[in-house]
Amino acid sequence: MRQKGFTIPELLIVMIVTSLFTGTILFFTFNYWRFGYLVGANLGTFVTRLNAADYLREAIGSSTGFIIQNSIPDTHTNNPDTTIAGNQYWVPSHAIPGNLSATTAGTTTPVLYFKRYSLDSSGSFILNGTTPYEDEYVMYLNGSTHQLLIRTLANLSATGNKAKTSCPPAIATTACPSDKVIASDLASIDIRYFSRSGNTIDWTSVFDSSLNTYAGPDQPVVEVLELTLNISKKAVFQKSNTTSSSTVIRIALRNA
Repeated sequence: MRQKGFTIPELLIVMIVTSLFTGTILFFTFNYWRFGYLVGANLGTFVTRLNAADYLREAIGSSTGFIIQNSIPDTHTNNPDTTIAGNQYWVPSHAIPGNLSATTAGTTTPVLYFKRYSLDSSGSFILNGTTPYEDEYVMYLNGSTHQLLIRTLANLSATGNKAKTSCPPAIATTACPSDKVIASDLASIDIRYFSRSGNTIDWTSVFDSSLNTYAGPDQPVVEVLELTLNISKKAVFQKSNTTSSSTVIRIALRNA
């Protein structure tokens, strides 16, 4: 009587072939997913760079200049100047070229401070006599979230001021909106300062031995700012940052 079914060699061949086809399909499927997530991460950093460049060119380009320290009190100062009572003033920010890291958890790093004219809801200047009032802005890095943010310090003397003082995101409310997020997934920022003629500005370039401090050109004389945003992002299901890119943003101050 003739028996029906598979022999052991035939069964082994079917299992091996099936395993090979299954492995091949899974290999290409996972690589396709991986490629898709990598493309998504690349697009995300590209959009971040474009949005950051557009916002910074408008916000800083139309400013009235950089300042060494805020004069409008900030009740939520992340890095207070301990030499001033009340902890409502950020540590001084000098025009020192260099690299600022945004990857150390629990740290806040001031980048720069600038001021802009106060505007009402119709976009008109709010005047103090013949001189416009000015709001102040603090740009800083959050090492825990790897973000670049800007805090608004609205001039309370400017009646009808459109600007509203902002707060750290963790404690933001309707009355005190969250600080503006300019860029995410930041690894670091390179910063340089120039005059309009292209000469570099560095506060540490001159040392006053009589005062035992630096005495080079500082923030108020800066006319051109160069920021290099170094972005590093990890795609979904990746163990390390797989997307790294940099963008250089050079801004000439129109009102300086």
